[in-house]
Amino acid sequence: MFTGIIERTGEVRSLRRQGADARLEIGCDLADLVMGESVAVDGVCLTVAQVVKTGFAADVSGETLRRSVIGTYRTGTAVNLERALRLGDRLGGHLVAGHIDRTALLHKIVKRSGAWEITVYCPGKDLRYVVDKGSVAVNGISLTVAKKIADGFALAIVPHTLAATTIGRWRTGGQVNVEFDQIAKYVETTGAGKR
Repeated sequence: MFTGIIERTGEVRSLRRQGADARLEIGCDLADLVMGESVAVDGVCLTVAQVVKTGFAADVSGETLRRSVIGTYRTGTAVNLERALRLGDRLGGHLVAGHIDRTALLHKIVKRSGAWEITVYCPGKDLRYVVDKGSVAVNGISLTVAKKIADGFALAIVPHTLAATTIGRWRTGGQVNVEFDQIAKYVETTGAGKR
């Protein structure tokens, strides 16, 4: 489980295909990594399979390659990194499982001197999990939905989030990982919101 508060950014060193799966190597300065721990890479929960001097390697299943943007990574791609939440840690963002629901398109990016405005295009039934001022994780970043729109949602990115994440490198037309709010999904599954 994660919070969507990015701890560091890193860089893809390599993505080597191994049949339907792949081995991903990330360069980063996360201290004291150990084999077997969970690290969210652009919001995807991966298990550290190897610790190297300046980073780590993780195995990526074919399912994860299909469902996320990891399959599009190239050497040098900047990624958001977060280690798993420990009991007793502050929950600064929202509960993020690290299980990507889908990818979505960066439809519009408006750069302003203060907050950036980003529109994410993701039509379909998943939008039932999006509410104005609710939470969504985009490339692992806990963000607040500024406004729900017909085929997606709008985000307002404050300067700190812009500086601490890879958002500054996002471009219109790019693909991002989206994980919808866990609580909204549980409410729908259990029928708690129905009378």
